[in-house]
Amino acid sequence: MTDCETPLAGLTVIEFTHMVMGPAVGAILAELGARVIRVEPPGGDPTRRLGGSGAGYFSMYNRGKASIVVDLKQAAGITLAKRLVASADILVENFRPGAMERLGLGYMALAEAHPRLIYCSQKGFLPGPYAHRTALDEVAQMMGGLAYMTGPPGRPLRAGASVIDVTGGMFGVIAILAAVEQRHRTGRGQQVDSALFETAVYLVGQHMAQFAVTGTPAQPMPVRISAWAVYDIFDTVDDQQLFVGVVSDAQWLRFCREFKFNAAPELATNADRVAARATLLPLIRTLFGSMTQAELIARLETTGLPFAPIIRPDELFDDLHLVASGGLAAVTLADGTVTELPILPVTMAGKRTGRSFKLPAAGADTYTILAELGLAADEIAALIAVGAVSD
Repeated sequence: MTDCETPLAGLTVIEFTHMVMGPAVGAILAELGARVIRVEPPGGDPTRRLGGSGAGYFSMYNRGKASIVVDLKQAAGITLAKRLVASADILVENFRPGAMERLGLGYMALAEAHPRLIYCSQKGFLPGPYAHRTALDEVAQMMGGLAYMTGPPGRPLRAGASVIDVTGGMFGVIAILAAVEQRHRTGRGQQVDSALFETAVYLVGQHMAQFAVTGTPAQPMPVRISAWAVYDIFDTVDDQQLFVGVVSDAQWLRFCREFKFNAAPELATNADRVAARATLLPLIRTLFGSMTQAELIARLETTGLPFAPIIRPDELFDDLHLVASGGLAAVTLADGTVTELPILPVTMAGKRTGRSFKLPAAGADTYTILAELGLAADEIAALIAVGAVSD
């Protein structure tokens, strides 16, 4: 998409964020065309320097943004932050409850002078008895029921990605866009919030509904009673694995035809097959275990059955579909390395949103942004001299 085609072109976002949840909001808005300006502390956001499983946070969720370094511990820094907000449509923050208010940057302090401002807060919990607690993605997964459902009994297990951070960010974007639409009608902005705990609860809502419908608590996914008999991971002769599902009676008949499997009358319905799962699955495991993964995929491709090889994240860089469909876009990392990362999983007017993005160095856009605010060169130099900003 060109800049003129991006749906959020013309909107300016100011980010006071760190880690994943808040930056994910800005990353989505930036990819959709908004101008996103990150306000970083002196030395840059500490997220930039995370190692281990956090080493990819900054690169994934901060591409395509501008960066300005402001010392919010100085009065001059606070004054400058307020000038930035005055130029913006949207503010995004994900610091501890009360932190922005103590800086004079809370919604109530800003809204009187800027009634069109849409102020998005990303927290651990929405207002209520837990609102004072510190929350992380893992905390929300544990107390929101997701870890219980993911691991085997007695071994709660967090999901293998920051699903609550990212999904919570997505809910924040949904609320922002709803507020933008409402502002078109009312002329006024508003504060919107999303939170980790409530996001996790929303994701396990299907299991809450399951209990309401059946009266029986949902079992963790590894030991659940599957709704389908053939819905599992199978080993192949070349020590690979493949998930295969048969989720309708029509699919069962196609499976039997393709693999010359006995379509016995006593297995005609899904209920019949679920009842016979203990004897049926070993037969299918033996069948699939006699083939290589490539052979099995080639045959499944013709059947319309759902299947999936078990893929590591690093293998996705070369995924045939992602490469061919434009699902990855170039990103220039802080050290100049060019890689490709996933873009939003949507199309608009038949086009993917992805563009090439550069990851900003901390403060890379400080001078430009200050000049756009109307500060003269000597004013900028004075702010740099006292450490209120840095470039």
